Amino acid sequence: MLLTLPIRDIAAATPRARIVTLDLDGQTFDYAAGQAVVVALAGSGDGRPYSIAAAPEDAQASGSIELLVGVDADGRAGPHLPLEVGVRVDIEGPVGTFTFPAEPVERDFVFVAGGTGIAPLRAMVRHAVLGPVDVRHAALLYSARTPDEFAYATEFRTLAARGLIEFRQTVTRGGASQWSGARGRIDRTALAPLVHSPESLCFVCGPMSMVDEIPKLLEELGIAKERIRIEEW
Repeated sequence: MLLTLPIRDIAAATPRARIVTLDLDGQTFDYAAGQAVVVALAGSGDGRPYSIAAAPEDAQASGSIELLVGVDADGRAGPHLPLEVGVRVDIEGPVGTFTFPAEPVERDFVFVAGGTGIAPLRAMVRHAVLGPVDVRHAALLYSARTPDEFAYATEFRTLAARGLIEFRQTVTRGGASQWSGARGRIDRTALAPLVHSPESLCFVCGPMSMVDEIPKLLEELGIAKERIRIEEW
């Protein structure tokens, strides 16, 4: 499906990412949690893929699609996506097979994100715990370089406070004196408490090194390969 949509809103998520909301203009856009769209300046044909950061239920309720967009030091995403309210962009999709299943047999879920890899996992988490899924336990482990690079952290803490998810964060670079939480790359010790069952369905999205390492650790913790879904971003 190809749609041309206006940018409704732009908000700072982190120093290096923006939340870009595209107005659906009353149109229907069906997708599965975890899927992406290819975005280009209207008529240019030069697009880039972005995971949809909101659950399908969110899109239906708000009449919009939400994207988490990385930006450079000047706050620009690139000529394919001028960050200005009212600019019209072409979106093509949905695309991608990294999705939350329509009717999962599992009831325990583990989500592991790095950086802007949180975008599709945020859609999945919201769909799982706020939607129609029968969830017994859901855990999110989120890694970022510095404390100010956690997108949607306040939202995840709220979900955790409501008892809907178990939420853990870790910072991978030093020098953040204001950070009192966990530090270092995600390892088996960090993952183990979040895996409540060997039948947990696990999702991993982030830098290539993370996508390579985390599935091995999950397998060491008893998760079968077929229950580990990965996306490189």
